[in-house]
Amino acid sequence: MIRLFMGICLTVSLGLASSILPPKAKQTYVMDYTKETRCLVRNFFVYKDPQWVGKIELKNGKKVFFSSPKSLIEFYHTPGKWFDVGVKSEKDFKDIIVTDYLTMKPINAKDAFYIYGSRATSPSGDDLVSIENEKDAKYFAEKYSGKRIFKFNEIPEALIRLINGRI
Repeated sequence: MIRLFMGICLTVSLGLASSILPPKAKQTYVMDYTKETRCLVRNFFVYKDPQWVGKIELKNGKKVFFSSPKSLIEFYHTPGKWFDVGVKSEKDFKDIIVTDYLTMKPINAKDAFYIYGSRATSPSGDDLVSIENEKDAKYFAEKYSGKRIFKFNEIPEALIRLINGRI
């Protein structure tokens, strides 16, 4: 009986302790490109259109930059196409980062929302606009004729081929 009482007290106290602890801080990301940094997929200088820039940091310390979310996701789905980067699987990725189109803030790509079919076009043409939160993504889609909003893991490789004109 005492053990049961002690177990309940311990469980309740741990539950209370976790509810009064500060929430886990969001990770801060950095887009540390230079004027010489080029997109791996399109070979564009990424600094010219900062609202579109994406980056994948690998666990080995290497950083790969992209001129748009479309290019980043194209690489994500088929990294073997760029074998010289040395990615064998998704386990090689440390961070996947995109720029919030509205705030210009680097954000976690897997948590972002992507608008397909809007009037906004990247240096590589039709693209996916990345936005940090769903409310702003819905507003952007409504204002700029976006057809659909996706989360990162919902973006099919076929959509990337479609907007690249490779159906």
